[in-house]
Amino acid sequence: MSSETSCYTVVTEDNTETPSTQDLRSALQKGSDEVKLDTLRKIIVSTINGNPQYAKPQLLMPVIQYIMPSKNKALKKLLHFYWEVCPKYDDNGKLKQEMILVVNAIRNDLQHPNEYIRGATLRFLQKISKDVEVLEPLIPLCRSCLEHRHAYVRKNAVFAIYSIYREFENLIPDAPELIHTFLVAESDATCKRNAFVFLSNCAMPKAVEYILQVFDQIPGMDELLQMSIIEVIRLDCKTDTSHRARYILLISELLNASSHAVKYEAATTLTTLTHNPAAIKAAASCYINLVMRESDNNAKLIVLDRLDALRSRHGHVLDSLIMDILQVLSSTDLEVRRKAIGIVLSLTSSRNVEDVVLFLKKQLQKTQEQDFEKAPEYRQLLIQSIHICAVKFSEVAATVVHALMDFLGDSNNPSALDVVAFVREVVEKFPQLRQTICEKLIQTLSEIKSGKVYRGVLWILGEYAESVPEIQQTFQELRKVLGELPILSSEQKLLDVTGADEEEKKDEVKSETAKPRVLADGTYATETAFTSMSSARLEAVKAAAKPPLRALILGGDFYTGAVLSSALTKLILRHSEISSDPKATNTLRAEAMLVMASVIRVGQSNFVTVPIDEDSSERIMNCIGTLSELEDKPVKKAAEKKELDTTKAVAVQVDDLLTFRQFSKKADELVDDQEDLYRATGAGEIREDFISNLSRISQLTGFSDPIYAEAYVKVQGFDIMLDVLLVNQTPNTLQNLCLDFATLGDLKLVERPATYTIAPHSFQSIKATIKVSSTETGVIFGSILWEGQGMSEQCVILNDIHIDIMDYIKPAYCTEAQFRSMWTEFEWENRVNVTTSMSDPREYLRHVMGATNMSCLTPEGAISGECDFLSANMYARSLFGEDALANLSVERTENGTIVDMSASAAKRRASRYHWVTG
Repeated sequence: MSSETSCYTVVTEDNTETPSTQDLRSALQKGSDEVKLDTLRKIIVSTINGNPQYAKPQLLMPVIQYIMPSKNKALKKLLHFYWEVCPKYDDNGKLKQEMILVVNAIRNDLQHPNEYIRGATLRFLQKISKDVEVLEPLIPLCRSCLEHRHAYVRKNAVFAIYSIYREFENLIPDAPELIHTFLVAESDATCKRNAFVFLSNCAMPKAVEYILQVFDQIPGMDELLQMSIIEVIRLDCKTDTSHRARYILLISELLNASSHAVKYEAATTLTTLTHNPAAIKAAASCYINLVMRESDNNAKLIVLDRLDALRSRHGHVLDSLIMDILQVLSSTDLEVRRKAIGIVLSLTSSRNVEDVVLFLKKQLQKTQEQDFEKAPEYRQLLIQSIHICAVKFSEVAATVVHALMDFLGDSNNPSALDVVAFVREVVEKFPQLRQTICEKLIQTLSEIKSGKVYRGVLWILGEYAESVPEIQQTFQELRKVLGELPILSSEQKLLDVTGADEEEKKDEVKSETAKPRVLADGTYATETAFTSMSSARLEAVKAAAKPPLRALILGGDFYTGAVLSSALTKLILRHSEISSDPKATNTLRAEAMLVMASVIRVGQSNFVTVPIDEDSSERIMNCIGTLSELEDKPVKKAAEKKELDTTKAVAVQVDDLLTFRQFSKKADELVDDQEDLYRATGAGEIREDFISNLSRISQLTGFSDPIYAEAYVKVQGFDIMLDVLLVNQTPNTLQNLCLDFATLGDLKLVERPATYTIAPHSFQSIKATIKVSSTETGVIFGSILWEGQGMSEQCVILNDIHIDIMDYIKPAYCTEAQFRSMWTEFEWENRVNVTTSMSDPREYLRHVMGATNMSCLTPEGAISGECDFLSANMYARSLFGEDALANLSVERTENGTIVDMSASAAKRRASRYHWVTG
């Protein structure tokens, strides 16, 4: 026992003053109560922290002499802390002689007439429960405290006996019987709870016996005792008990207890005792009742988690409670609502989906009628929930889609976007609803405020407006939301009208002289600024009220303008197919082309906040081109267009002249037989598709950097072309921006890029050329430098660009004699072990040839036929005249796997060429 040292929390102490042992003794002896308190506190903290100076026996006796006799309550309480941490044993593990005085003082405190001193002393005994020599003389007094008149003393006496009995049963061998007798006779709730906790941990049979004795009285007992009884029931049912049925009956009664904690524990315990549907349903109802009545949102979330776990195990039992769970939505916390709706959606079935959707629709209407906290987020949550129900159960889609479309004009953009996504899914999944949905969408065009919502609605109308009246009605509503056409001329007319009202002020010019400025050559100049009234009128025209779609386009949302053009094009093409009136089609086509041209023209004027971007302009022009060719050339279907694109183009016409270089009169024309051979065989033609170009794009900076940079890497012969796109993601102009490149390997930068100035949110394309002198794997790295605020230099480090040597390796051919000669004289040879899951040797050979850009020199006849062995020679040549040789020798084993006999590679010159065989 003496060899074990208790571990305490380290407490910070003031090291500015380190009093000596003599100073501490003097303070304990002569100081006032305040000085003694401060001194004893220093001794306790230093002892806890392991300071050996204060653990010396010289301080134990002064504390006994000068502190222990004091009547001061604070000193007595602090003294208990000191007895807890002070060293009580000598070097031989025996109790110090001085502790006899301490035990005697504790005995006196246990007999003190003040009940709070007795109680505090009993609590102190719980903390020194391992010091058997100190506790043994105090056992009779602890037992006698069980009969004290004050409940504070009795409840601490129970736990003191519990702590002693848990460590040393021999000191109080009859403790279970003693506490059981005490529990039966006790009237105080806290004392009874402490005694029952003792029995549940030290004498479970007696705890069960007590439960059976007071079975009918438990529903009316105190909350703390009820919680302890529930815990004992849970532990007892883990064994094969015969009282399970009575326990279930008792727990069911406790579901109606007044305490929320008891109800929660009772419901949780009931679900572990039985899987009876009635009991599960009662527990779930108790959980729902707790969520409705509990005020703490964290407690609500905990209970809902329990309810969700119950749903995952007994989902079919809770179906009838789904409307009760929906009442949880009356809570004001969004997380509680989200959790409740998640449980409801998982319980929704075809039997109750109509009631659920009807309740959610009423809640959705309340979000418009009432103004409460986080109403937009709650509205979005309800829309998403109705969306899930409608897609999962098609019978309710028709009843909710029109109600949800009323929220397309919602000022909360996410809610409106969720509605658009829902409508798009419904109109695709349920063709019978398309006509009514399109009619409703056409009516709501004037209410929409968001560009994203407009784009979704226009796409739906362009895809699913299939009748002539719908198309004409769509054009009629689009005229209202676009306003007067052409847009540019109408805006100019409005500007002229505004200017006519201020005709006298039109030509007035206000001049203001600025301070002298120093020019680049060092001379001084005076700058005069002129402010015209026309700019003020232009701003007034921009700020004037406009139809919604027109306002979006003038605000710079040309992506929406491009989607509008695409939708109009689809509608015109469909109208030309289903309508027999070419005049009406031509009228709509002319109007659509006018709208598209207006968008492009106004995008290039001063009436928009930002000019039209290149992508939107190109897309709108494609739509105009498609409509302009409608009569001359019918639009091809997708299959016809694909067949036309895949048809091989004719390189040379049959009536073209033949040119013989020998008969040419141009003496200065260069003769290149190799180039002619490439042209004749088509080997020099390199066709790159869009996907292969995208794979060559390397991201150089992150999306959160001030400058976003990406590079398109293209290998052209001995040159590497870098086309770098820089995007200024800041609202500031970046001046003197320089793109600095450096290389590793046999790469050389031809010229350094110039410096640039990039406007806010603008972009700049920079091209750089790098020379390659060998097939070494190269690395290109660098940084972007520019001048920040206060002429300070700012920098962004670029990601490395690794140049693959496979771009310079091409398949080539040589004779067998040349192969053997080069294999003998080459400088190095490398053996590569084969590891592959392929079972066909010839398939593996083709895989290696594709991975290494090598050609097979072994004739096809030599490797054809059924054989378990394969040996082949391969050859490739780099653009720099370097030769690469390889020999593959593999064997197929009996279990169908390929193992290597020999796989070697050799190459001329010192630069290495690595190839993959697995």
